[in-house]
Amino acid sequence: MGELRLMKGNEALAEAIIRAGADGYFGYPITPQSEVIEYLTAAKPHERTGMVVLQAESEVASINMLYGGGATGKKVVTSSSSPGISLMQEGLSYIAGAEIPIVIANVVRGGPGLGDIQPAQSDYFQSTKGGGHGDYRLIVLAPSSVQEMSDFVPEAFDLAFKYRMPVMILSDGAIGQMMEKVELFEPIPRLTDEEVKAKYPWATNGKPKGGERRIITSLDLDPYKLEEHNHHLQEKYRIIEQNEIRFEEIMCDDADYILVAYGSSARISQKAIQLLREKGIKVGLLRLITLWPFPYAKIQDMVSKGKKGFLAVEMSAGQMVEDVRLAVEGKVKVAHYGRIGGVIHSPEEVAEALEQKIIGE
Repeated sequence: MGELRLMKGNEALAEAIIRAGADGYFGYPITPQSEVIEYLTAAKPHERTGMVVLQAESEVASINMLYGGGATGKKVVTSSSSPGISLMQEGLSYIAGAEIPIVIANVVRGGPGLGDIQPAQSDYFQSTKGGGHGDYRLIVLAPSSVQEMSDFVPEAFDLAFKYRMPVMILSDGAIGQMMEKVELFEPIPRLTDEEVKAKYPWATNGKPKGGERRIITSLDLDPYKLEEHNHHLQEKYRIIEQNEIRFEEIMCDDADYILVAYGSSARISQKAIQLLREKGIKVGLLRLITLWPFPYAKIQDMVSKGKKGFLAVEMSAGQMVEDVRLAVEGKVKVAHYGRIGGVIHSPEEVAEALEQKIIGE
């Protein structure tokens, strides 16, 4: 068993960044994720591993620092909360276009605008549909516990470098601020400069002797070449959709109805299932772990096996529910239940919503 600690979600994320062998963290404080940079500063990772921690001038600066660091083959990461992530969208599009591996964590808060500092899940569209310009995607991992705030960091780095693209850990203010027991993984050594050069021949580490200068850019003024590059990106995304979908099924085998949820909403939905089953209503939970790629095929399979209806549970006005509807293709009932503006729903409210919106119609 690894080292056990009682930690906030944001602290677990920060400690995992150090242990994952990250080379640099570039970020800017914003509630409710400020503990990430505060923990990293206090932990002095430069003394532990040589990792750089830098508070950038702004979120715009931090995402462009990731562009530069990631282009050299280094493991770089940032974190922020909703308005800060919005400021990073142009840089994220550049990074996706240039195929640079980076990790970004979003601890979502209520919006729109400055909103408040309470938990929300209203950044789903921004995260899964490409919040910046152009045709691009992020792999999006959604932790539902403090443990997963830690575990998903090395997984995010692995995916980022496997596919040379940005990977987002999409959390929320509740998971970022709550405290739970965490089993920390053993530290992963940072790669040396020579190991980076050997492992990532695409990286920009100076002109190779006798070789061509490596240039990483998202700019191509020839529309036909840019079209070819876009086809390459889309093919990569199709491969990811085939190989990287992750979800958890909870009490789904005998269920007539399915709750679809992620993050904090999934935790609440587990209690709602218990309440409903005590009343004789067979309900299961499909907990999404990857929000993109989305498990369309799994939901379609559930429909083919006789599930009677789906309730999308999310702390938003209704975003993930659109993907559930696309998967169901109008064959069974789909409804949405959510609280917005930073209000967290209760298990009782979720249970009542299923009875009224799905069974009662």
